[in-house]
Amino acid sequence: MLPLGLLNASAGQPMMVELKSGESYNGHLVNCDNWMNINLKDVICTSADGDRFWKISEAYIRGSVIKYLRIPEEVLDKVKEKSANNSSNNNERTSQRGGRGGQRGGRRGGSSRN
Repeated sequence: MLPLGLLNASAGQPMMVELKSGESYNGHLVNCDNWMNINLKDVICTSADGDRFWKISEAYIRGSVIKYLRIPEEVLDKVKEKSANNSSNNNERTSQRGGRGGQRGGRRGGSSRN
């Protein structure tokens, strides 16, 4: 399970993001990109010392400043099920193919050099 796949599956779910500076953001994930930049909506920002709080309608968080993310357990379970289904589907597809090249390549006409 890759982190970006997990984040993409978390769209619309509540999550907590802690930054390297110590600030934390609690909100609903709108989307994320390949650099793990995150858009949140309905956000409550908490200062590093925990004394101040701000309610923000939207927040954009750069991926390079994120320390960790906390997402609901249901999302983890959903992604595990989805990846298990995908791997079983891939196994079914590959078992229907021929082995090691089939009729392609190799010597033509079956003649051998002596």
